[in-house]
Amino acid sequence: MKPWVRWFALMMAWGELVALPPSSGCLKREPVPPEDIRIEVVAQGVQVPWAIDFAPDGRIFLTERPGRIRVIRKGELHPEPWAQLPVAHEGEGGLLGLALDPNFAQNGFVYVYYTYREGNRLWNRVVRLMEREGRGADPLILLDRIPGNVIHNGGRIKFGPDGKLYITTGDANTPSSAQEVTSLAGKILRLNPDGSIPADNPFPDSPVWSYGHRNPQGLAWHPITGALFSTEHGPSGLPPNCCHDEVNVIEPGRNYGWPRVFGIARDPQFVDPILESGLDTWAPSGATFYSGDRLPEEWRGRFLFAALRGRHLQRVRLQAPDFRSVERAEKLFVDDFGRLRDVVQGPDGFLYVTTSNRDGRGLPRAGDDRVLRIVPAQ
Repeated sequence: MKPWVRWFALMMAWGELVALPPSSGCLKREPVPPEDIRIEVVAQGVQVPWAIDFAPDGRIFLTERPGRIRVIRKGELHPEPWAQLPVAHEGEGGLLGLALDPNFAQNGFVYVYYTYREGNRLWNRVVRLMEREGRGADPLILLDRIPGNVIHNGGRIKFGPDGKLYITTGDANTPSSAQEVTSLAGKILRLNPDGSIPADNPFPDSPVWSYGHRNPQGLAWHPITGALFSTEHGPSGLPPNCCHDEVNVIEPGRNYGWPRVFGIARDPQFVDPILESGLDTWAPSGATFYSGDRLPEEWRGRFLFAALRGRHLQRVRLQAPDFRSVERAEKLFVDDFGRLRDVVQGPDGFLYVTTSNRDGRGLPRAGDDRVLRIVPAQ
């Protein structure tokens, strides 16, 4: 065995067996059996589902990375796409984020984030569609020329409790761009629903909300404090300069360090994550807070995020009263369903999770990819 392989194996084993104190913000693997729940299959045979959202009439909307928006109605996946978009499905790019307008019942607006090719360049854009006769129509570009690449496109879009549209962008494999406030790469962005820039954004006439991000793919707001949480992929490579995936609390105008620092750096110039993976790799993606009462007590109020490389759902208990430090982190369903991309609370009070085993990095299983629902055992 080559020395570096032996080193890597020893370090990964160490990371699986040793739990660091919570004050470090780095909690190692702690697989536990979920309590009193079962998993239902809502849909299967989906191709790399990236994001899901819910319409007031009970329909489930989801994106497939090759460019299709699909709809699940009354437990059935409709065979025809709601919309087909001209995406560049290259590497990690394609049709990514999805968000229905909070007033969807009145305006029929659906927002998506996708990668496209222009000559020899890849870009990302945010587009709004309108539902007409049960199909997506009238695409309107709200924000364009977000730097893209075959890796690190970010791609999550969600409406915040303030009614603004938040967007995560990756560094597009150009790390230095994350530190350039004038670049749209490596950022969390904030827009009005019509694409205009909110007057209270931290940088005048700029959609940039925070910067110094490598590849953030999850957004969620705490149900009590309203604080914005984000998940972010750390660097790849060999220890000690790899991994360090992050959970961050996002504050407007702040610098989250990439590529100058990553993980918990304790450098006052940058905002440290409240939780990081250390030498483990999660590849965290979609995130949510569970604010319902349909699942057992241990789920209530917890921060949840889906892990791709880690192949698990992580459940995080935050410490009151400010909910900005981690009390406990647990890995659930380790290897049960493969790579997980998104987790969302549905209007029925249950949790919905998507697999991502057909994205070129997983091992597809029977029925993949799937939309799963977490419900009580009884």
